[in-house]
Amino acid sequence: MLGRPELGEAAPDLRRWSAVRAQFALDPNRIHLASFLLAAHPRAVREAIERHRGGLDRDAVEYLEVNGGRLTSEARAAAGRFLGVAAEEVALTDSTTMGLGLLYARLDLEPSDEVLTTEHDFYATHEALRLSGARVRRVRLYDDPRQASADEVVARLRRGISKRTRIVALTWVHSSTGVKLPIRAIAEALPERVLLCVDGVHGFGSVASTARELRCDAFSSGCHKWLYGPRGTGVLWAGERLRKLMRPTIPSFDDGASYGAWLSGTLPTGIPDGARLTPGGFHSFEHRWALTAAFRFHETIGRKRIEARVRMLARRLQAGLSEIESVRLRTPLGAMSAGLVCFEVAGLDPTAIVQRLAARRIVASVTPYARRYVRLGPGIVNTPAEVDAAVRAVATL
Repeated sequence: MLGRPELGEAAPDLRRWSAVRAQFALDPNRIHLASFLLAAHPRAVREAIERHRGGLDRDAVEYLEVNGGRLTSEARAAAGRFLGVAAEEVALTDSTTMGLGLLYARLDLEPSDEVLTTEHDFYATHEALRLSGARVRRVRLYDDPRQASADEVVARLRRGISKRTRIVALTWVHSSTGVKLPIRAIAEALPERVLLCVDGVHGFGSVASTARELRCDAFSSGCHKWLYGPRGTGVLWAGERLRKLMRPTIPSFDDGASYGAWLSGTLPTGIPDGARLTPGGFHSFEHRWALTAAFRFHETIGRKRIEARVRMLARRLQAGLSEIESVRLRTPLGAMSAGLVCFEVAGLDPTAIVQRLAARRIVASVTPYARRYVRLGPGIVNTPAEVDAAVRAVATL
């Protein structure tokens, strides 16, 4: 079951996209094309949150002590299944940014080692690497995002690898342009000694591939964007080769070995696992525990079905925008893109465009970079008719 339907009420048939949309309490008078920024909760997630919140509000101590360990383990297991990895390798976080901070903060690198990243990555990656104190170098993977190709991206990255390169830090889908990197091809092209770490947030939930299938060594993502999971939740997965270099940053409440070592006056031993890498403290538990419902909701609809739907809507949007003479698309077609569509309109500021679309009840976003574009991202809550309406609105600007 996807939540807890009222007595006598059948579970929704999520084979129909209209039924999927009906799971959301979105304002029906708006066209929501920026859910990738911060998503609304579907009914299954809302009900799970309210169920756990009710238990905590009735008796927080008892509910936590009786259910906390089990519910956290269930959330971690659900994340592991979705990522295609072992549950014990998954750390639970609050966001992509927290995951990247935990990943890069205390890597056990040699003074001569370097981290290679790109000019296209977001502030969270660049700043996490800067704060780590590691030696960092950046490369450019493409000049014109619209014309970016897998061969060009892989070749440029390979040329950027030096004898010092130990870590490659990339973003799966660039939030600046919508370019989707061929992560698996990159992983297969890297020398054996080089470990690949990925900010996966704009592919997580919009593309069917798992972290295991991408063949990366670490993967960080928030769950409150394309997955439509509880706001303020995220996951960090790291394989054993990468975890051998990681040192926990924040004391964990999930790792019994660390707590037991403290009680006995010794030090924890072994390679840190997901529990040890999960930041301790008291969290917004009702949201974290509702992750299980979010993953179940997504899997019930079908990962490949969702990817096909997102791809169809994004292609429809690109096709419509390409017919407008004043519009310049920045997102490539085909396998080099996912659900994000970035563009500019001649003579108009991106922020002004988003404001004018908002006046027409169309929710859009501006890329948060020095070079700004308008971003639209149709997802499972959208219809072809809404995409067409957005295209018509852009045409009138």
